[in-house]
Amino acid sequence: MIITAPVLENLSGIRHGFFTREGGVSEGIYASLNCGPGSDDDPANVAENRNRVADKLGVAGEDLCTLYQVHGSDVMLVQGGYPDDQRPQADGMVTTTPGVALGILTADCAPVLFAEPESGVIGAAHAGWRGALEGVTDTVIEAMMDLGARRSRICAVVGPCISQESYEVGPEFPEYFLEEDPANAEFFIPSSRPDHFMFSLDEYVHMRLAEAGVGQVQSLALDTCADESRFFSYRRTTKRGEPDYGRQISAIALAPALN
Repeated sequence: MIITAPVLENLSGIRHGFFTREGGVSEGIYASLNCGPGSDDDPANVAENRNRVADKLGVAGEDLCTLYQVHGSDVMLVQGGYPDDQRPQADGMVTTTPGVALGILTADCAPVLFAEPESGVIGAAHAGWRGALEGVTDTVIEAMMDLGARRSRICAVVGPCISQESYEVGPEFPEYFLEEDPANAEFFIPSSRPDHFMFSLDEYVHMRLAEAGVGQVQSLALDTCADESRFFSYRRTTKRGEPDYGRQISAIALAPALN
């Protein structure tokens, strides 16, 4: 149900998890730990699944915070929980509040979790290709620094996302990245189809984090599209013509203060 990252799991006062689709109550195409309120799953099932995630992180259900993700680079300061129907439109979050969990919902895009334990600052980002290109991870890092984090002490982990082997793109797609930097050609290899390419989102996001100068960067290198038993995947769903898809959650929290 939970995958942890070595870079984060031994940090004092930090709790995190890249949750799989396993261990929930949803059924059918949403089986089983669908945490996406934007899906057409039974809202009661989504709420129960999210409560299970919150419980694993040791926070209250209402303090598991997610966003209305829009594939951009805006970042929100989160200081407490809010209702799902009041989720802010953004793709990154930061907090210094113990007991608040920052959750990123994905179904092929890259979730990125950040921690700077000495300053007590954490962050999370939803990095689809567009948000990654626009610099959502850089914006999260800057927002963490505004809260007192030191760049060189930030640890960042790229969670499960679609891999290059599963991510075919059309002939126009590479230009978005090559216009930013011709060196981005390294993230593309030819596809078996003429004029198509295979794109490595994971490696691109990892590069952006490394070039931002954070202290540690790790990628889990797990393919959401290929591993149906553990992950939801938008691309897999699209290929099958299914009507909808579930979302897995990746979350990080500062441990609540002891009374």
